[in-house]
Amino acid sequence: MFTGIVEELGEITAVENLGDACRFRVRGPVVTEGAKHGDSIAVNGVCLTVVEHEGDEFTADVMAETLDRSSLGAIAAGSRVNLERPTAVGARLGGHIVQGHVDGTGRVLERKPSENWEIIKISLPAELTRYVVEKGSITVDGISLTVVGAGPDYFTVSLIPTTLALTTLGIKQPGDPVNLEVDVVAKYVERLLASSQGAAK
Repeated sequence: MFTGIVEELGEITAVENLGDACRFRVRGPVVTEGAKHGDSIAVNGVCLTVVEHEGDEFTADVMAETLDRSSLGAIAAGSRVNLERPTAVGARLGGHIVQGHVDGTGRVLERKPSENWEIIKISLPAELTRYVVEKGSITVDGISLTVVGAGPDYFTVSLIPTTLALTTLGIKQPGDPVNLEVDVVAKYVERLLASSQGAAK
């Protein structure tokens, strides 16, 4: 489990095509400290498993399902990525509960800078709109954010200077894809309500 608090802005140093999968080599001095085979690290909000670890880099295999459902399919060597290790038991939950299971992708639609923050508008797939509410939580490229406004096919978030400086959202431009993970609590509530309504019939 993650919290959506990005630990560092890493870099993809190599992408190896494995046919029906890819192997990424990722540089991240903070998240690789103490890393070992089998550990989980979120890369742009996608939970990946460490295959190898050497120095300040690790490799992870990414299967076709993940490449198809996330923006990782467009990743190339040199791409900057948000990195986060799983939260430790007993640690503070700084963001919200994030699984690292991407629900879909959106695209940056526009950026509106102001003196001390920036508003970013992001497209939202139709199947995810029911989970996104004003002042609710959403994960964008692995970053736990609060929804400022929610429209029929988009939402907006407000970013402070720290988020702009230390995550990929500081460099994403209109048209760029982003990974989206909606609040898992909303999905569980929806499923439970559907089950109880079915049982009542």
